Amino acid sequence: MPDFELSEDYQDLSDTVREFADEVVAPVSARHDEERSFPYEVVKQMGEMGLFGLPFPEEYGGMGGDYFALSLALEQLGRVDQSVAITLEAGVSLGAMPVYRFGTEDQKQQWLPDLAAGKAIAGFGLTESEAGSDASGTKTTARLEDGHWVINGSKEFITNSGTDITRLVTVTAVTGQNEAPGGEAKKEISTILVPTDTPGFRAEKAYNKVGWNASDTHPLTLSDVRVPEANLLGQRGRGYANFLSVLDEGRIAIAALATGAAQGCVDLSVKYAKERQAFGHKIGEYQAIQFKIARMQARAHTARLAYYDAAARMLAGKPFKTQAAIAKMVAGEAAMDNSRDATQVFGGYGFMNEFTVARHYRDSKILEVGEGTTEVQLMLIARELGL
Repeated sequence: MPDFELSEDYQDLSDTVREFADEVVAPVSARHDEERSFPYEVVKQMGEMGLFGLPFPEEYGGMGGDYFALSLALEQLGRVDQSVAITLEAGVSLGAMPVYRFGTEDQKQQWLPDLAAGKAIAGFGLTESEAGSDASGTKTTARLEDGHWVINGSKEFITNSGTDITRLVTVTAVTGQNEAPGGEAKKEISTILVPTDTPGFRAEKAYNKVGWNASDTHPLTLSDVRVPEANLLGQRGRGYANFLSVLDEGRIAIAALATGAAQGCVDLSVKYAKERQAFGHKIGEYQAIQFKIARMQARAHTARLAYYDAAARMLAGKPFKTQAAIAKMVAGEAAMDNSRDATQVFGGYGFMNEFTVARHYRDSKILEVGEGTTEVQLMLIARELGL
């Protein structure tokens, strides 16, 4: 019979991060959201706790844990502040993980210790104005010249790309052409490590976003950026394929974050329903409110089981792509649906930005878009069904 109870170590980690989220993150979340400011003091403490190093070996400065440990931390952070949670998620799964998965030993030794300690963060430059889910639209180019890659192009929506502690962005670029079946030319896409102090690399003005206001997100411009040939990450021409494998893992992490957001909406709604009175009764005594919150809890529970299952398959070395897609889709929709229902439970107060449910309402929509839209997840699931 399957055991869905957390081990003592996992439970201790979850409890520790939950306490940190409630006592350290939550009190400053509204201010950072309103000011659209990056929470450096929170990120510093997360680094000191080892959260950025959770899934990495100790030899690279990590905590020797695994991806499920990271997911548990993300769920607890996502309950109170999605901006902080996505900073950790992107810093690990999009920033450091590609270096760990595909980097040379020199690249790992150079970058991972500071990334795992949270002293530096990294981003991944994939998306462009006409490329994201569709890699064929990639226009950024990199050519070899005198032992260096010369990179030109632009990127959009890149998380953790413009903070004071951002040290590295891995970019996808067209490095040549391959002959595809039928004799057609197909773009050869590779990934290249670009330190952010490289001349020609520029993080443009931060976006004015609907949500995730304390998360750092910029468009990037690369103008004749020159980095050593040795900065190629992984095999030439395998850049996009390698990133897709990283993205499969990242969907589990995003699902965990979304589950936390969904659960946070439940917890806030239960507390409010026990306190708010209308027509002489606590609103939680009315069946309409009870049923609404009960459905919210069912969504959060289902999302949690989905990402637990995907994580267990990944750690066991079993195929998990489809399960990760299901988890990401189910959890993202749960967060969006729960935030909408929580706003309804709170009534007028739910429309005020100082209330956490209002922030969840604004934040949660991107969970149905970022790191693979709902439509992409459905496409992956349908393919697995042979459609």
